[in-house]
Amino acid sequence: MGLSGSDLARLGPAAQKQVLEKLGKRAQERKYHNEHDSRGNLHFDSKKEARRFDELVVLLRAGKIRNLKLQAQYTLQESYITETGERVRAIRYVADFAYERPTMPDCAGEVHWVPVVEDVKSKATRTAKYEMKKKLLRERFGLSITEV
Repeated sequence: MGLSGSDLARLGPAAQKQVLEKLGKRAQERKYHNEHDSRGNLHFDSKKEARRFDELVVLLRAGKIRNLKLQAQYTLQESYITETGERVRAIRYVADFAYERPTMPDCAGEVHWVPVVEDVKSKATRTAKYEMKKKLLRERFGLSITEV
């Protein structure tokens, strides 16, 4: 149930201030108590994710990784329409980072580049939904998520 402007006007000044402070705090609180960060025009959900981006940029410039992508999307299940005509949305996983890293040279001396999918995680963000998507990503694409 929302609070309209007329409801707020009926309260005294002290009560109005208290309500506005509560509403302001609620709007500012983050789901996982993370602090957003940015690097130029790039915005990150947490300071930890921004620091990891800095590390990956150094590796990219050094040639230790290639094809760095931010917010890479993987469709785990396509959308479909049920027999009753109801549309069921696709299930997607959005990785924080995706890139390729080199392998050690094989017996022929060739280096192969293997895909890496990374997600910056904390205890709070390892949800049941995330764990399900992690399993689907491995089953559908053969990719394991590297948690940082």
